Amino acid sequence: MLNRIKSLMIKAFLTVAGYLPANPKLLMFESFQGKQYSCNPKAIYEYMLVHHPNYKMYWCIDKDYAENFDEKDLKLVRRYSFKWLLILGFSKYWIINSRMPTKIPKPRHTTYIQTWHGTPLKKLVFDMEEVHMPNTTTEVYKANFYQESRNWDYLVSPNSYSSEIFKRAFCFKKKILEYGYPRNDILYNRNNKIYIEQLKRKLDIPLNRKVILYAPTWRDNQFYKTGQYKFELPLDLSDLQQKYGEEYIVLLRMHYLVMEHFDLSSYEGFAYDFSQKVDINELYLVSDLLITDYSSAFFDYVNLRRPMIFYTYDIEEYRDTLRGFYFDIEKEAPGPIVKSMQELNDALEEFKAHGKYLASEENYQKVYNNYCHLEDGNSTERLVKNMIVN
Repeated sequence: MLNRIKSLMIKAFLTVAGYLPANPKLLMFESFQGKQYSCNPKAIYEYMLVHHPNYKMYWCIDKDYAENFDEKDLKLVRRYSFKWLLILGFSKYWIINSRMPTKIPKPRHTTYIQTWHGTPLKKLVFDMEEVHMPNTTTEVYKANFYQESRNWDYLVSPNSYSSEIFKRAFCFKKKILEYGYPRNDILYNRNNKIYIEQLKRKLDIPLNRKVILYAPTWRDNQFYKTGQYKFELPLDLSDLQQKYGEEYIVLLRMHYLVMEHFDLSSYEGFAYDFSQKVDINELYLVSDLLITDYSSAFFDYVNLRRPMIFYTYDIEEYRDTLRGFYFDIEKEAPGPIVKSMQELNDALEEFKAHGKYLASEENYQKVYNNYCHLEDGNSTERLVKNMIVN
């Protein structure tokens, strides 16, 4: 009953606020439901901070993830606080990369720029035949997503392939901003030895060993509760440490919905968990090889022209039951597909010997040409100049 009353009060306030003048230089940012300082909102915020410091900018945070923002010099506001409600109500722009709660209406004077957070490999929303997430049904999930996406004024897209899928899968009929992803600018503008060494020192990882980044996606049917997902680590870290520990280290980066806390005490100096505080684009830059599965991470990583492996140990279930794909990853993947630790070790041995995967080079070039054609280090500038400061 109290939650119902609170929701009605929030809705009433934001509706009334919409009839009052917005602050034209007030911006509200949020990344992954207030859990991270990262992704496209971060790139836009940092560009604004340098080029347009006269704007007033706030970051919304989930109080349970406040420690992820400790080291950042940001104006923070806690979700569902009174200050948060005021900023929501009078901001000219909301810049967000995932869904807002359905009970939050957008004031009529606010421009909601939905940046989203990936090029789709796995099927999304209205392209999904069945939803396997907790405490919802396929019908309810789609209805809630539809309601939220009505609030979006603009949707950022990294390429024409994504634009077509977004229109259909999100039932989005307003303007698509096909500018490339702001978050990927750093992969072009900071891809140099000096900056990468600075990042390694900041992360406190060895400078003299190669870096393997493991960045898988989540599984819809493995969860603790709504919005909190399980993940059983399929890597045999003991085996990897024994074989590659003198030359390599492994960085783990889980999806933001995964709530696991891995005990890596036995692998000190070899395996590191950077699932929370660090922006994944920084992990891309310090890594020499990406291991992923069905994550959109590979579309971003291709911008670096570095090799990757697809560890798809449960591909039949994921493809045929959980999600399904927009293209045939087994035929088109820009790297070897492996389904067991033995096959993964074989692929790592090939990387160790050659530094690349010759059999995948044609696919790699196709993926780069088809999905990275807008990425040039200037996506943030295009968005800001066209949509915020014009």
